[in-house]
Amino acid sequence: MKIKDKVLIVEDEQSISSFISMILTANGYDTIIVNTGEEALTMISSHCPDLIVLDLGLPDMDGLEVLRSVRKWSSLPIVVVSARNHERDKVEALDYGADDYLVKPFGTSELLARIRTAIRHTRTSLSNPEIAQSGRFTTGDLVIDYDKHQVLIHGENARLTANEYRIVSLLGKYAGKVLTYDFIIKELWGPKAKNDNQILRVNMANIRRKIEENPGQPKYIFTEVGVGYRMREGD
Repeated sequence: MKIKDKVLIVEDEQSISSFISMILTANGYDTIIVNTGEEALTMISSHCPDLIVLDLGLPDMDGLEVLRSVRKWSSLPIVVVSARNHERDKVEALDYGADDYLVKPFGTSELLARIRTAIRHTRTSLSNPEIAQSGRFTTGDLVIDYDKHQVLIHGENARLTANEYRIVSLLGKYAGKVLTYDFIIKELWGPKAKNDNQILRVNMANIRRKIEENPGQPKYIFTEVGVGYRMREGD
């Protein structure tokens, strides 16, 4: 089963957040709704969304503060949706790291197009040219399909869980490089996540059972003892 892109909607007007959620759900996305900046920062760390739709006029803080906080540790795509239509507001949000800026009211087709583009840009901005061009990373009989959120082994779906997929997909983006335990944890679970390597070890044991012929002698994901993990370079 394909893992859906998860979108966090940060919007305090219920009618707007419900409308956005309805549109996204109908088009194959999973959605989470929060109405304050504090809730947003908590959810980003705990639920690892693939994209954020962010209103700027939040009741507890300016949406720009949420944007600035996220950009300190993550390149997670963020589409700002705001009633502020002055050029300086757009420039400020984009300078803070927003991927796009959509002024209310907006059309559903435009919103969906902006979201698709923002998610695609996270792929094409990678240094890995294969992923940028094809949406796939291949090494031996292992294929990571970034568009379908699947890992294939010998052409068959490895049926990874959402967390297992995120770990493998992250390693694939940096294939050939050692990613430290701390980097992986912070990248996937946020800056407030505990440096608990046990979570990674349990997930990695399950991943290897699904993708390696001999989990004790892995061919695809290698352990750098005491440091982290490294994905075999692509073909």
